[in-house]
Amino acid sequence: YLYRILAKKESQNIRGELFLKLSKEAENQASIWKAQIIKAGFTVPQKLHLSLRIKLIAFLIKTIGPKPIRTILAATKIRGMSIYTYPLPPTHEHPISIEEVGKRHTKSGTGQNLRAAIFGVNDGLVSNSALIFGMASAAAGSNEIVLISGISGLLAGAFSMAAGEYISVRSQREFFEYQIGLEAEELRLYPNEEAAELALIYQARGLPTSEAESLAKKIIQDPEIALDTLAKEELGIDPKQLASPYQAAFYSFISFSLGALCPLLPFFIYDGSKALELTAGLSALALISIGVAISLFTGKGAIRSAIRMLAIGAAACFITYIAGWALNYLLPMHASGVASSLVD
Repeated sequence: YLYRILAKKESQNIRGELFLKLSKEAENQASIWKAQIIKAGFTVPQKLHLSLRIKLIAFLIKTIGPKPIRTILAATKIRGMSIYTYPLPPTHEHPISIEEVGKRHTKSGTGQNLRAAIFGVNDGLVSNSALIFGMASAAAGSNEIVLISGISGLLAGAFSMAAGEYISVRSQREFFEYQIGLEAEELRLYPNEEAAELALIYQARGLPTSEAESLAKKIIQDPEIALDTLAKEELGIDPKQLASPYQAAFYSFISFSLGALCPLLPFFIYDGSKALELTAGLSALALISIGVAISLFTGKGAIRSAIRMLAIGAAACFITYIAGWALNYLLPMHASGVASSLVD
């Protein structure tokens, strides 16, 4: 059902032909399941009953197209989504051997870890800088309170980031493992149909039909290579490069802690306004550096990115400083008095 909608939506290009052929392959697979159902003594449904989820996906395909929702379609076991993630230009050198298949999917994890680390440092820097400025204003110059608040903010934020990252990456990994498991089962049940689907994907990228079919058949002969290739080409997943939730949690904890420690350092050495001034200067320098680093991933101008980061960080610190100042005078008990009692 969804393949036909995709074929209609993409009818103006070669992708439409791919999805039309995949719909026929899906019908062939359905006939296999039909025979299994009958053999098991059950009644085969005579009418297609669409779930609300499938109706919603069909609506999204018709309205915004398949590319923006390719991850949703992949989760629904729609094949060929890698044509949107890894399109081949006309001059692209097509794979001609099993060893070359999927090479473009191989990505270095270093770049992703570096990117995550930079954003983690940024989160820690901005959040703890704002907290320190707010507490410095509310606590009326109490160095102990600022230190306690800053350290608490560092630990709470770092553990929260690590826990959130662990849950996020763990859930994503389990989802990918489930998808790969389904692919392995389908490869075991009907390898010829899987080879046909793989050949169609290569054809959609411009590989001649005979070469695509020959390459697909060679790949399917080795179950390990076949599963690896099908996961890459049909699901857009590289089984060998699934992210580690423990590593993600560790990087998040360390990067956030480093960022949060930066505005806190002056208060270990100096008191009052001098410590706050040094924090402002150190935080500003760090924000500019982060802005420049982020520009490497966004492609935007380094100066523009640096100024934007500095403005965002300064605004956060200014707002919390004013809020702390206001609370110190508006609350029935001054924040400084509450802070002093907490230290005692």
